[in-house]
Order: sequence, then C-alpha cells, then structure tokens
Amino acid sequence: MNLLAAFIFFTRLPFWRIKDVPSDSFKYVVPYWPLVGWLTGGLMALTLWLCAHILPVTVAWIVAIVVRLLLTGALHEDGLADFLDGFGGGATREKVLSIMKDSHIGTYGVIGLIVYYLLLMQMTVLPLEILCLLVLCGDCWAKFVASQITNLLPYARKEEDSKSKVVYSRMRIWEICIALVAGVLPAILLLPMRFWIALLFPVPVLLLLYFLMKRKIGGYTGDCCGALFMLCELSFYIGGLIIWKFY
Repeated sequence: MNLLAAFIFFTRLPFWRIKDVPSDSFKYVVPYWPLVGWLTGGLMALTLWLCAHILPVTVAWIVAIVVRLLLTGALHEDGLADFLDGFGGGATREKVLSIMKDSHIGTYGVIGLIVYYLLLMQMTVLPLEILCLLVLCGDCWAKFVASQITNLLPYARKEEDSKSKVVYSRMRIWEICIALVAGVLPAILLLPMRFWIALLFPVPVLLLLYFLMKRKIGGYTGDCCGALFMLCELSFYIGGLIIWKFY
C-alpha cells in the first residue's frame, strides 16, 4: 500500500484508480521514492533513446525532460524554485519558510532554474547510450541520496502548515535498505564500472544542504526534498560528464 502511495504522490499518473490508499500511507512514501525513479527515469531514458533515432540528440533530450516534467507534474522543479527563493531571499527562519510556502516564483527561483537547465543541456555531448544509462541510474540514485535528509533532520514546519499536508516518517533500517537497493541497483547492473565514481558526487551535495537547512530553518520541508533531489541528480550527471571526458 505504501508503494502505491509513493507512485500516487510522486507522479501524476492515475495510480489512484487502482485502489484507495489511506491518507496515513503517504507518510511512508519516501523509502519507495527510488523505486518511483525506475518509472520516471526509465520512461525518460526510453523517450530519449527513441526520439534520438529520429531527431537531433539535443531535441530528443528536451523532449525527454518534458516527458518527466509531465510525469511528475514538475513537483521537484517547483521545490527547487521555492527552495532557491526561500534560502536566497529569506534572512530569518520564519521568512525563509514563508517565502517557500508562497506559490509565486521569484528572481532566485527563475535564475536558478535557468542555470540548472543550461547545465543539464551540456549532457548532450555524451554518447547516446551513456546518457540514457545515466538518466535512469541518476534518477534512482539521486532520489535515494535526497531521501536521507528525512533521517538527518526533523520537519521544519508543523504538520498542519505543510503545503502537501504530509509529514514524512523517518525510515526504519529495513526501509533504508529497500531504498538503497532500489537506488543503487540500476547503476551496478547497467553502468560501466568507471562511471560508478559518479555515485559519490551527490554525497557532498547532501552534506552541504544538510548544514544549510539545519542552520537556516532547523529542518527540512517538501521543497527542500525536491531541491535536494534535483541538485543531487545534476551533480551525478556532472560526475558522469567528468569521468567520460577524462577517463
């Protein structure tokens, strides 16, 4: 049931038609976030592979990005924009949380998303096969790394103040193991061994944002999780790009 709740929560596909899910199940979706990455990353990679055979790779890459945006409802991109607005424009804890809760996008969010996608477009220099593998593996692994923020920090708001009305439960040991296996298995099975080093790149991103969140707001929010995933995934891609260029 919690797995189904994760697919309902993190995608816009009509999984809710399969079965009614109790509202409490949404508190336990984070351990299954990397498994959702198998779907979102897999469909993104498949779209890229198919489109690249009839379109220039750059256009195929844009189409693949749009497909994932549609699959997720731009959930994580919204989180990144709100995170950048809040942490960029808020001087106090209360101001940061207030800005992140505002549905309007600000200057920091706009600039941040532009820079993010400009960096993302540089991935088209990679061979198509490698890029497709990085897309699938990066989605799953970055979601595992980002999910650990819920174990490291408390939720920064009261539950009733949450935008999604959901406060994630901390993972138990067996749930961390499930998330780890789901996050790392695609990379172990599919990526050439030399690219495994890229798995390390999201870790300092997690640590950096952990200290930033702890200092600024004393915890995390849903927007923080989305931003952390996006930045971890980008660092994984950049790691893959560096490895391909020099090794």
